[in-house]
Amino acid sequence: MATAHGGVDGQIGEGVVAILDDNRLFPTDPNVRALARDLYEGVKALPIISPHGHTDPRWFAENVAFSDPAQLFVTPDHYVFRMLHSQGIALESLGVPRVDGGETEQDPRKIWSLFASNYHLFRGTPSRIWVDHALQEVFGVTMRLSAQTADAIYDRIDDQLKQEAFRPRALFERFNIEAISTTERAVDDLRWHRMIRESGWTGKVVTAYRPDAVVDPDFDGFARNVQLMGEMAGEDATTWTGYLAAHRNRRAFFKTFGATSSDHGHPTARTEDLPQAEAAALFDKALQGTCSSEEADRFRGHMITEMARMSLDDGLVLQIHPGSARNHSHDILRRFGRDKGYDIPTRTDYVTALRPLLNAVGGRADLTVILFTLDETSYARELAPLAGVYPALRLGPPWWFHDSYEGMWRFREMTTETAGFYNTVGFNDDTRAFCSIPARHDVARRVDCSFLATLVETGRLGRDEAPEVAHDLSYRLAKQAYRL
Repeated sequence: MATAHGGVDGQIGEGVVAILDDNRLFPTDPNVRALARDLYEGVKALPIISPHGHTDPRWFAENVAFSDPAQLFVTPDHYVFRMLHSQGIALESLGVPRVDGGETEQDPRKIWSLFASNYHLFRGTPSRIWVDHALQEVFGVTMRLSAQTADAIYDRIDDQLKQEAFRPRALFERFNIEAISTTERAVDDLRWHRMIRESGWTGKVVTAYRPDAVVDPDFDGFARNVQLMGEMAGEDATTWTGYLAAHRNRRAFFKTFGATSSDHGHPTARTEDLPQAEAAALFDKALQGTCSSEEADRFRGHMITEMARMSLDDGLVLQIHPGSARNHSHDILRRFGRDKGYDIPTRTDYVTALRPLLNAVGGRADLTVILFTLDETSYARELAPLAGVYPALRLGPPWWFHDSYEGMWRFREMTTETAGFYNTVGFNDDTRAFCSIPARHDVARRVDCSFLATLVETGRLGRDEAPEVAHDLSYRLAKQAYRL
């Protein structure tokens, strides 16, 4: 039963409290907090630009109700299930599908109960803020999730998910999303984006070109993927020239569905600018499956530079997401497949690794290369100095494991002194968890406003300048950098 305040009452009794602190993430010094709050009030209602993420375009194409709370909050969210799994909870019990179709928990209430009973594991984590925000701001829950409140909260969310106002398109509009980009493989037929376009719905959902499966010789099925790309593009992609032509064709196809960027998730930041004959020879070895690890990395590095040159022709923004040892557990990869929480940050070199790319095209102001990192030790030493001088280079926001209050603050502290604010691109949420999008943007806006307030109070930024910078970080820079 809902209270007048949108919470849950009845048999739960004394547990009804607001779960979000209005002053969360603001500084404790009264003067700085007051200014931070004032800046935040000026940007909190700005539209959301979500230029890079992994929400499913099928949600917006079919606009079918989300099935249940567990499927919305738990089973698809690796931030959630990796924490539970770290405490010995089997992925099967959280409903995560097995590659072999083996048995997993199918009862969403049991999955939710397991999540709620272990919600204490998320204390102090960004996931706790995101989930609390979604519970309170999206579903009107003002009771902390726990074993005792699990059923009442489940029932409230489940009831609302059956309502038209909680379908994907309605939530998209309620979240004030101006534009969102999903991410699809180079061999995706983009059927869901076509359905969105043909539906007449006006929500702006665009795609992004993710060619990892056809540029990484170590990717499962690389040769088959290249052949399929060639068939879809009408090119003989088994030849080097045909392969490059197929990429150009597919990029153009993606642009017809609104793509403004390509995205590259490589294990290292290595780039190369090889002679075409050498690149072609590596490509032939990749198709034959005879590349060494060094040769595979060399080929991936060259393809980043090829993609940058294609971007000069077609205008797509180039995103590089390096430095993750993906699928670290062979057992989890075998049983559950890719992207199941076992991706671990690695040390990453940027100064040497990016030099071939930057020497080739880094001086071009008509190219935008957005660089992300999981190696925070490189912020002040490498990334900020590089972005602070190469016209093509911009720094993406704290990503993945660093998408947090602490991560955002460290990023601003270590990059602003050298790269400033305007060689960064604002914020993007990079999420599969739809209801966390407004929560993540709210966190970023609170942190940035707090950082700006600190600069003002320490005499490093004019009080009259701070509102404009807050607006830029919250909205304009992302829209501008991603050409949305």
